[in-house]
Formats: sequence, structure tokens, C-alpha cells
Amino acid sequence: MATKIVTYEELKAHNSKDSIWLLVHEKVYDVTKFIDEHPGGDEVILAETGKDATEAFEDVGHSDEARALLPDLFVGDFEKDGELKVKSATKSAATPSTAVNTAVQQGSNLMYFVPLGLLGAYFAWRYYSSGSV
Repeated sequence: MATKIVTYEELKAHNSKDSIWLLVHEKVYDVTKFIDEHPGGDEVILAETGKDATEAFEDVGHSDEARALLPDLFVGDFEKDGELKVKSATKSAATPSTAVNTAVQQGSNLMYFVPLGLLGAYFAWRYYSSGSV
């Protein structure tokens, strides 16, 4: 069976919460059914419709479990000579806004773990310094 070739016009047409297609690594995926389960919320997915979402997908560092979902969402391969220029596999220099967005996304994980670690350390210190040991 031949793989469907998705045109740029088709990709652009699926850009609402009712029908969301994303382009990642030159392949198009229908993520409509997954939108409510996406841990990052629907806004981050909707922001990537109609363009190459590969960099955004990779910058977030999706888990193996997330990548395992992709084959079931596969629509087809993206047209090679379309209006949208697909980014090459080599990483281009990050623009300042991309660098800031990446730092914010990575920093958002730290905003949970650093305070929890400090809180745990504080209670451990209180426990051991109270002479209970």
C-alpha cells in the first residue's frame, strides 16, 4: 500500500481543535484525538499547526512513550517540494526567541523539583537536628 502524500494545503486546512495535523520529521500526524490528553495543553500543539513542528517536538524532549504513540497517529509523508520548507535534520542556530522558549520550558520543570528538594532537605535537617536519631 502506498503512503499518502500530504500537501501543504492539506496540512494548513487541519489547524483547529476539531482537526489538528502536525508535521514532525517530514511525516504528518493527526493529533486531534490526543489533544485533550497532551500534558502541555492544546495551546502548544495549536501553535505548531501549519508549519514544521519538528524543532518544537524535539526541544521539549518527548519521552519514548510519547514517540510510541506516533505510528497510530500517522496520516502520511509530507510533500517534498511543497511551499513549506522542512528543516533539515541538522540543528540550525537557535533564534533568541527559540532559545528563550526552550529555556522557559526546561525551567518550568525545575520550578517543581527545586522547591520540593529544598522542602525535603529542610524537613530532613529538622528531623536530624532535633535529636530524634
